[in-house]
Amino acid sequence: MTFKTVGRYVGIAATLCLFAPWPVRSQERQVPTSGSPPIVAQDPSSVTASEYMVSRQDVLAIMLGEEPEANAKYTVDTDGTIFFPRVGRIKAAGLTVRQFEAELRRQLLAQGFFLDPHVTVTLDQFRGRRVFVFGGVQAPGMYPLADGATLLEILAKAGGGNASEAVVVRSPGAIGPVMPRGGRTAEVIKVNLRELEKDVEAGLLSRNIFLQDSDTIYVPRIDRNRVFVSGEVKTPGAYSVPEGTTVLQLLSLAGGVTEAASTGRIKVIRIVNNAKQTLKVALTDVVQPGDTVLVPQRFF
Repeated sequence: MTFKTVGRYVGIAATLCLFAPWPVRSQERQVPTSGSPPIVAQDPSSVTASEYMVSRQDVLAIMLGEEPEANAKYTVDTDGTIFFPRVGRIKAAGLTVRQFEAELRRQLLAQGFFLDPHVTVTLDQFRGRRVFVFGGVQAPGMYPLADGATLLEILAKAGGGNASEAVVVRSPGAIGPVMPRGGRTAEVIKVNLRELEKDVEAGLLSRNIFLQDSDTIYVPRIDRNRVFVSGEVKTPGAYSVPEGTTVLQLLSLAGGVTEAASTGRIKVIRIVNNAKQTLKVALTDVVQPGDTVLVPQRFF
């Protein structure tokens, strides 16, 4: 069954591996685990030069047709610049490869050494910051991390538009999405994406956390916010809803009730203390994750 999602998500990797044994600093400790998945890496060198944003410690290959002795590989320093002959320090980090290429050409022109410098810049080695995305996304793998990148930006790139939750596992100094050694501590941050969606619509961005180097983002494949609607509604099925959704709002998502519906006898099947219960609800009652709302037919 195809799950229908709520709202206009903001454009919003393989199962997360080996996190269970980590010592975790968080009230939320339940991170799904299983065998170690293959990493479907998004090789930054395969990204177009107009898209890839240069990071500190990246290595750029620069070719200057008019001055072959300047052709070399240059490492982006920790301050985000490289030193290029006849130009001096030039900013590279935070620019795309093409933007840097254009800026280098502009500065060469400004120095007056060349009338029409032919500059070609390519990414030789990716050593910059990156994050890893696994789970219920369309394109799991490794993503370059630009300065100021947020959770929503990376989920948009990975195709996580249907996700209802994201788990960010943060371990300073981690090399990749593997269990850290030597007792390294990991922080686990759970983000309810349905609540984040509501915040964004209200202009609040506090849940849209800024990502750090080597963060691993896990998107659960099971939507914990989904509820089910059956009976006399126009579009029965499963819906992913934010917290606080009422029965009336859920029915609206399902296309509304049919002419034969009895809105005064709506019931919900809910799991309470591991036992299934059938409860009568009003249109103003709030549904809970996992609920099945039943809209019966009128007697006459």
